[in-house]
Amino acid sequence: MAAPATGGGRGNNPRMITNLSEFDHPDSAWNRAIDTAAHAEPFCCRTEWQLSFHETFAPGRQLWVAHDDDSVVALARHAETTAGPLFEPIESSWLFGCPLLGPGAVPMLARLLESHPHTPVVLSGIDLEGEVMRQIVATFEHRYDILHIMSETACRADLSDGFDCYLSRRSAKLRRSTRNSERRANERGVSFERHAAGTSEEVDAVYARIQAVEQRSWKGIGKCGMNNSPSREFYAAMLHRMAARRTSRVIFARHEDSDIGFILGGLCDSSPEGSSYRGQQFSFDDEWRSASIGSLLQMEQLRWLCEEGVARYDMGPAMDYKHHWAETQVRFDAIALRPA
Repeated sequence: MAAPATGGGRGNNPRMITNLSEFDHPDSAWNRAIDTAAHAEPFCCRTEWQLSFHETFAPGRQLWVAHDDDSVVALARHAETTAGPLFEPIESSWLFGCPLLGPGAVPMLARLLESHPHTPVVLSGIDLEGEVMRQIVATFEHRYDILHIMSETACRADLSDGFDCYLSRRSAKLRRSTRNSERRANERGVSFERHAAGTSEEVDAVYARIQAVEQRSWKGIGKCGMNNSPSREFYAAMLHRMAARRTSRVIFARHEDSDIGFILGGLCDSSPEGSSYRGQQFSFDDEWRSASIGSLLQMEQLRWLCEEGVARYDMGPAMDYKHHWAETQVRFDAIALRPA
C-alpha cells in the first residue's frame, strides 16, 4: 500500500490511504466539507458513519481520499467484482451518504479518474437536479456513460420553531393518541432517561443496555436486529466516534429498575444554518408492544432536540410509520460513471 495521506493543499490528487488519523475526528477536513443543507443524509456523509462502516462491513478495501480547504472526495476501491475493479462509496450497502463533498469535489474526482481511466465509479447521495449532478454531466458526459442505479426517498421534519409548533402541525389523531399513551405510561410508572455519552466507558455502559433491550425486542427475537454482526460492531464503532463531541442522543424508556426501550441517533453540526439530527434505531421489549413505547420514545427525542435548538430531524428512508412524524421528503440517487 501507499504511504499515509499527509495533508491538504488545493487540488491534491486522491490517493490510497492506510492511516485514517488525519480524518478520523469530528473536526476533520472531511467533516467540515459537509454542508447539511446540501445533502439528503448529511450525518451519513460524516466519518462517524463512513469509517465505522469501513471497519465493520468491508475492511479489506483500499480507501482513496483527497481534500483541499473546503472539499473532499472519499471513495473505496472494490477489486473483487465480476466486471473488474471499481470505485464506490465507502458506505456501499445502503448508499445513504455522498462521497463528493464541497465545491471542488467533482474536479478532484476527474483527476482520480484520469489516473484510472478504465475504472468505473459509483456515486451515492446525488441530487439529480442539483449543482453536483450538473458538474458531473458537464465534466464526464463525453467520456463516460452516466447510468442511474437506484433512488431513495428520505423523510425529515422541521424543528426550527420549537416543539410546540412542530406538534401543532401533527394530526389531531396523533396528538390525542400520544397524550393517551403518555397518560397510561405515566400511570404504569414508565420514565425516560437521556444519555449523550462522552467517554469510552460511558459508551460501553449505554451500548450494553441497548443490546439488552434489542435482545428482547421483536428484532432480537427474530435475529434481525442490531445485536447481530456486523451491525452490532458498526453501531458500537459509531457511538465511540460520536463520544468525542458527545453527539449521540440515546433515550431509554424505563419501568421500575429495567430498561424497556431505547431510541438512538446522532447530531450533525456541519452547517451554519443549524444542526440536524439523524435517527438511527429504536427498539422496545416485546412484552411492552401494546404500550406505544416506540411512539413515546420518539416524542421524548423530539422534546430533547427542540430543547437543544436542533433545526432538523432526518428520519431516514420513507416508511409508513414515519409519515405521522415527517413533514417533507427528499429524493437522492445513486449513479455510475462507466468508461465509454
